[in-house]
Amino acid sequence: MPIAASELSVPAKAKYFASNLFLRSLIGVLQVTPYRLRVASMGRLVRLLSPVVGFERRIHENLALTCPDLPDERVQQICREVADNVGRTLAELYAGQPFLQRAHEAPIHGPGLAALERAQAEGRPVILVTGHLGNYDAARAGLIAKGYAMGALYRRMANPYFNTHYVRAIEGNGKPMFEQGKRGMVEMVRHLKKGGNIAIVADLHAHGGEEIEFFGKPAVTSKVPAELALKYGAALIPVYGIRKENGLDFDILLNPEIPASDPLTMTRAICDDLENVVRQHMGQWFWIHRRWKPFVAQPKSAAQS
Repeated sequence: MPIAASELSVPAKAKYFASNLFLRSLIGVLQVTPYRLRVASMGRLVRLLSPVVGFERRIHENLALTCPDLPDERVQQICREVADNVGRTLAELYAGQPFLQRAHEAPIHGPGLAALERAQAEGRPVILVTGHLGNYDAARAGLIAKGYAMGALYRRMANPYFNTHYVRAIEGNGKPMFEQGKRGMVEMVRHLKKGGNIAIVADLHAHGGEEIEFFGKPAVTSKVPAELALKYGAALIPVYGIRKENGLDFDILLNPEIPASDPLTMTRAICDDLENVVRQHMGQWFWIHRRWKPFVAQPKSAAQS
């Protein structure tokens, strides 16, 4: 669990402070460049750094575990696309109005849109579940711009120095924000009880969660979104901010509402829905996450290729 800077050891403080200083400096330099060039440049930079910072190895490990039959050329292509998308997403997070304008102009479609409109008309709360695909904040900002006021549950960053300005940046894309934890949960529940909408990113390893198959392998997954939907009568709708081919614009896709049943069945449906979308956009999902820990397969060696 992330801790405050005051609780860190001296070496950890130094490491986190240095990495935050580097990122802040990099973001500051990029802020003075035109938006289109800024986003593309950050994508290119993360592609270059991916082997150095361990992203490329993590992607290889995850793909070796879940998609062992992928040709090497396709794996390398996904590595490049994932790193590029991560870099672009980071640049967009701090871009402010230029990013918001593109998110606001993004077309919103899919069968889940009617379910969202119906819930709004009935005064029923909505839980929008998403994953680290494309730019998930584009979907939130786009829906807010269309009149769907929305809070969001977020996980505190491990780096406490980075977390401070990270939260400030995502708050700029829409409020209220609820930090994962006891206090944030209380505030979020209060928001739901009033008929509010929240967005939850549901594709991270969750301590205390349930092992549910994702890409055919067990991934520890939180049942909280489904439990909240059942407890407060909320519509549970998958949503995605899918990046278009130009690398700058988005499609906002709402898939069918997940029927109310039991938390485990509904959480499996969340994972299945995300997997279906990821398979259509393999280079846009954050394969850099340790989604399947401790189940890790080693990438093929050169001798095995």
